[in-house]
Amino acid sequence: MSIYDIEVPKTNGETYKLEAYKDYVILIVNTASECGFTPQFEGLQALYEKYKDQKFVVLGFPCNQFGKQEPGSGEEATQNCKINYGVSFPMHEKIKVNGPEQHPLYQHLKQAKNGFLGEKIKWNFTKFLINRDGEVINRFAPQKKPSQLESSIEALL
Repeated sequence: MSIYDIEVPKTNGETYKLEAYKDYVILIVNTASECGFTPQFEGLQALYEKYKDQKFVVLGFPCNQFGKQEPGSGEEATQNCKINYGVSFPMHEKIKVNGPEQHPLYQHLKQAKNGFLGEKIKWNFTKFLINRDGEVINRFAPQKKPSQLESSIEALL
């Protein structure tokens, strides 16, 4: 299965296939509005603004599995991101990134790139970088700031 075959949920209840971003460089991030890493939204937005004209996109997926730091709905998370951090990149409905109810997207990402805890996602703001062919190229820990990803992104653009 290709990443482009995976359907993801929008906050309005609709779904779409990631093939909508075929030929894009994609950065996928599990997010939370009440996390110590939440200020990374500013850096993620800056990356999106800087590279979006070169077919680069950030995709945010709110998740409440770590410290219950995303208590609201996906729509509430999206509004919070827009109001507090000026986020204009696509945000999605809340999903699970670990466990038996994990979303197929995260099953795919984690199988492609293990992290410090193997296939498990450690915390909010784990980042996956996908090339224009849909291959998962790298996985970045939550502590890695968005600005530290620029050279990796530029190498794929």
